[in-house]
Amino acid sequence: MSRLVSVGNVVVDIVLRVDAIPEPGGDVIASASEITAGGGLNTMVAAVRDGLPVVFAGQYGTGPFGDVVRAALVDSGVEVLQPGLDDVDSGYCVALVDASTERTFVTSVGAEGRLGRADLDRVALRPDDTVVVSGYGLAHAVNGPAIADWLTTVPDSVRVVLDPSPLVDTLPPAVLGPVTARADVVSANGREARLMAPTAAGLPEAVAAIAASARGTALARDGAAGCWVAEPGRAPVLVPGFPVDAVDSNGAGDAHGGVLVAALARGHSLVDAVRRANAAAALAVTRQGPATAPTGAETDAFLAAHA
Repeated sequence: MSRLVSVGNVVVDIVLRVDAIPEPGGDVIASASEITAGGGLNTMVAAVRDGLPVVFAGQYGTGPFGDVVRAALVDSGVEVLQPGLDDVDSGYCVALVDASTERTFVTSVGAEGRLGRADLDRVALRPDDTVVVSGYGLAHAVNGPAIADWLTTVPDSVRVVLDPSPLVDTLPPAVLGPVTARADVVSANGREARLMAPTAAGLPEAVAAIAASARGTALARDGAAGCWVAEPGRAPVLVPGFPVDAVDSNGAGDAHGGVLVAALARGHSLVDAVRRANAAAALAVTRQGPATAPTGAETDAFLAAHA
């Protein structure tokens, strides 16, 4: 059975809900807060909920944050591959969610930034697996070169999906270049796509430029409007989104990515997989919290209602 194999990061999210981000030197009282595992976990949870087995091949630590990470992975039904590091804790991210549902992050790196080539060599890939690579992982001095080098050994039968992350414009070209060139699918949000193709006139042109630098396929999520899709030999098309009353956009891109991979693994066409991912993201933003991807049954019902 095909699997999603993640070489990304799982960190602890400290989420604070505020009316607005304070000005520099200011202060604001949060209306609510929570501490939960996040980062790459949200994409993996989305895939599991949509029926795809998931393996976490990233690194994690020992300590209070590492305990949260490991427990969340196990509770979510994700297979944990690495033994973990005993001399450092996992990192954490402070996420500020304002009244418009926009989110702002500050991250402290821990064990997840120490994924080396020896760790990746533990990964026994199956021919029909999908490897998900995140720009967050590529940003680390250890992880980035190790992942880029390891991908040169990944068989062509294994699909590679790159989520460039908001850090894409800070990634070393020597890492991002070869990873993008190996990616079968590059899945970005609108801001990331513009950063990757800064001279493009708009998102359709940006997604076409990104596809040309990868193996021919790229996506650019355009919020509620939907997702631009570029496939080899075809002009970019917009797969429409679904209108909903959004309450929290945190984790919507992760829900989209996980369900996209699950649908592609089941043999869906790219456009059909993107439409399903759009539906999952629409459901996710109607719920509070970062790991709000729907179950497969919920997505099926939503799509049936919007047929």
